[in-house]
Amino acid sequence: MIVLKFGGTSVANSENISKTIAIVTNKSKEDKLVVVVSAFSGITDMLILAGKTASAKDKNYKDIVSQIEKKHKDAVDELIPLSEQSDIIETINSHINHLKTLLDGCYLLGELSNRTADIVAGFGELLSSQIIALALKQKVSNSTFKDSRELIKTDSNFGKASVNFSVTNKLIADYFKSNTNQVVLFPGFIASSLDGNITTLGRGGSDYTAAIIAAAVKADVLEIWTDVNGMFTANPKIVKQAQPIETISYQEAMELSHFGAKVLYPPTIQPVLKDSIPILIKNTFEPEIYGTLISDTPKATANPIKGISHIDNIALLTLEGSGMIGVAGSSKRLFEVLSQNNINVIFITQASSEHSICIGILNADAERAKAAIDKTFEIEIAQNRVDPTIVEKDLCIVALVGESMKNHQGISGKMFSTLGKNNVNIRAIAQGASERNISVVINEKDVKKALNTLHERFFEDNTKQLNLFVMGVGNVGEKFVDQISQQNKFLKENLKINLRVIAMANSKTMTFDEEGINLKDWKAAVAGGEKTNVESFIAKVKDLNLRNSIFVDITANYDIANTYDKFLSQNIAVVTCNKIACSSEYDNYKNLKNLSRKYNAPFLFETNVGAGLPIIDTLKHLIASGDKVNKIQAVLSGSLNFIFNNFSESYNFHDVVKEAGVQGFTEPDPKIDLSGVDVARKILILIRESGYKMDIEEIENNCFLPKECMDTTNNDDFFKSLTKHEAHFNKLLEDAKSKDSRIKFVAKFDKGKASVGLQFIPKESPFYNLEGKDNIVEFYTERYVDQPLIIKGAGAGAAVTASGIFADVIRIGNV
Repeated sequence: MIVLKFGGTSVANSENISKTIAIVTNKSKEDKLVVVVSAFSGITDMLILAGKTASAKDKNYKDIVSQIEKKHKDAVDELIPLSEQSDIIETINSHINHLKTLLDGCYLLGELSNRTADIVAGFGELLSSQIIALALKQKVSNSTFKDSRELIKTDSNFGKASVNFSVTNKLIADYFKSNTNQVVLFPGFIASSLDGNITTLGRGGSDYTAAIIAAAVKADVLEIWTDVNGMFTANPKIVKQAQPIETISYQEAMELSHFGAKVLYPPTIQPVLKDSIPILIKNTFEPEIYGTLISDTPKATANPIKGISHIDNIALLTLEGSGMIGVAGSSKRLFEVLSQNNINVIFITQASSEHSICIGILNADAERAKAAIDKTFEIEIAQNRVDPTIVEKDLCIVALVGESMKNHQGISGKMFSTLGKNNVNIRAIAQGASERNISVVINEKDVKKALNTLHERFFEDNTKQLNLFVMGVGNVGEKFVDQISQQNKFLKENLKINLRVIAMANSKTMTFDEEGINLKDWKAAVAGGEKTNVESFIAKVKDLNLRNSIFVDITANYDIANTYDKFLSQNIAVVTCNKIACSSEYDNYKNLKNLSRKYNAPFLFETNVGAGLPIIDTLKHLIASGDKVNKIQAVLSGSLNFIFNNFSESYNFHDVVKEAGVQGFTEPDPKIDLSGVDVARKILILIRESGYKMDIEEIENNCFLPKECMDTTNNDDFFKSLTKHEAHFNKLLEDAKSKDSRIKFVAKFDKGKASVGLQFIPKESPFYNLEGKDNIVEFYTERYVDQPLIIKGAGAGAAVTASGIFADVIRIGNV
């Protein structure tokens, strides 16, 4: 015999009920079946609401009852031939009239007792089961309906009654001894006490009903039919990459269901466990898919973790004080008072010093629990030997579950380090001696990040998802996005990195998509976005709270540079080509570096110096290996190098500067490059990264621009001034030629002093043959004394700058 249970979504409407009946009809051709059904989807909630509404003296309960009645009569019209409807309509009317009478009484009395609440809540299964039974009979003539209340007997704990198995098992066994029907259909959830009162088995109790019957008849298998393809490695609504679990042990399934895997009601396993009756979880809407088999002999897998689950709306209560140390019975008193107040303890941990006991309960029970505990320990509290109970709300329990965890070292370490890297604060930890479960309590706001991070670590072949928030999608930004789009497949397959761009913004509009912006149509998405607001942008990034979040600044904006601390302090990495932050006041620079370390949030700015050249990365490795930089000489402006390499008698200075801007080699304000400020910022960053303290005011800037050029306030006036002072620039060219030299703008650092300015470079210098927009840096260190370490290559341009930003992002992915 096979027992099948169909949940609320499987019987939500006539279409779904028809699919359910088709499954039952097909299976009944080979096996005798027991079918247990839930109420129509949403009906139990409506019944509970009707009871609460009536007891609150709100007449709207009548509207709710009318909706319930209509939904069931509509199902009859769609499922059952008109000629067969009279009896079932009469049955529905009888149940609805009974329900109205009960609710009228609740309205008059202004109260809803637990006993009445059980009766009211049970109408959903009574109505659905009798309609489905009649619809099934149209397809399987040898089928019948049996009321569960006649066979399943409980105590009188209304709301969540305990089953009397000795009586129940005998009644079920006796019934099936004489039953000849191929299919027997039962309502789930409802039962009755030994003295005949209606009781219920708790929300999700239809699963339990099916398990009770399966155990009593020694069924070959218990099938739980729902709307998902079995149990998953995590909640698929939160973790999009969650995978179905093919096989799992009873113990693992119990752990996962206890910790929030809603596909299975936790008590379901107990009745079938003793006789090793397997449970198969199937999808009503994809019946051909295998599902999840729960048994005592699951398939062995290489991964010791079977699933990650969680429970929301948790409060953490802490009882602590020196008066508990060495005092026998403190724990007993604590748990006894909780039991007396019918408060379920979900999580327990105790310090080895006995100084504190920490428990996790539902948020809704927190204040009641605190009052009861403080009352029990009022003498010790008054004597300052025990502190009043500390309550922390809005928490969540996350659990790793796996039978084989005990055979693998380092699971806990991987769990904690993975959460720590994403700044998920762990409030409490619990692990049983069986090592089947490791549970942590975290802030509820971090649950999505935690589940996705852990799933990524344990189930996705170490594929790391990086979530990018890009500010600035102009020339360089466009190249950056194009490179991501081009390389995404390669990164997934070869580096196990999955890049998603969650937000994009320019100076006018910004757009967000939590699932990732479609990079084939990103320009339209940005154009159709909301008005750009930096504070709103920051707030949205924080609210999304995604794992491995990276803020990418591709602007030259002061205001944007001043936001980095807000990202880093939220464990959001920052990648930037904007030099303003790292060349700002030394204290601000150090603060950003400290925040990066404190919150484990990478702060990378390779493109601040040399665009895509690995200058800063190389410097970091030198310092980390114990070397010391003594001297730096460099040509650090690709734009200035381009300008002076192309400036000639036939190509005037004004036109060369214009062309550099067209090519994207200069900043939007070219004066930043030509004034030497940009180079001063770059050498300052290298000096600081070398371990020296310096501010930009300490760098000698030998500016070659006439004062009138420097005093201009807009680009038009600036370019006019270049034309006006053409003779000045031509003189520079003539002087260089007379010395058989080339003009380069050189940055220097030596013996604690720094300067930037034009130099005439002779032919024997390695700087002489520097072509186009190339940069060159010479590091003289304790190890590189006579011959410097030289880094040379393209130091400007949208594509190479974008590639440098891209490389920084990949560095974070490889951490």
